[in-house]
Amino acid sequence: MTTDDEWLWYGGRVCLDFVNTLRDRWLALPRETLREPADLVRWLRGVDLLADGAHGASESALRSAVALREAIDRAVLCAVDGELPTPADITVINQASAAAPRPVPHLSVKDGQLESSRAPHAAEDAAGGLGLVAQDAIELLLSPELRRVRICGSERCALRFVDRSPAHNRRWCSMTRCGNRTKVRLHQARSRARD
Repeated sequence: MTTDDEWLWYGGRVCLDFVNTLRDRWLALPRETLREPADLVRWLRGVDLLADGAHGASESALRSAVALREAIDRAVLCAVDGELPTPADITVINQASAAAPRPVPHLSVKDGQLESSRAPHAAEDAAGGLGLVAQDAIELLLSPELRRVRICGSERCALRFVDRSPAHNRRWCSMTRCGNRTKVRLHQARSRARD
């Protein structure tokens, strides 16, 4: 695996990291990183959404994953622009969310008191893992954090991310990935123009 094939975790939300599995959206033919069912399993394991020993994914699960990814992307971008997502995208997200495993309540003692907590949960199959991604998308779509979703300012990127910078003015998916590259490219262009 080359560096360009590694998963990128700049989104700030699992649903945006999932959207970012389609790279180079600015190209006529973006680069797909979920090419086979094993890629989907590897990604879901990378974000701890699949339990140890969980079942692999099928071609059908991969097609569902791609459909969910694009529905999330369209819904988030519509909502950021103040529009409502399409009924079709809402249906795709809701159907995927329904497959998520229920969190398991746990009883614990804290400061001498009984309390309930929800154990982190992972799915037993790809559909359940995608359901957890869909639930994260629903939470994002309904949260004030939605107003902070951005698209990387590099003309050669288009990754989506949540801007959690103190001044809310983050432009790049990552300073090391796109920010520095863009600044170097612009500096070189200015230097050439002066010469």
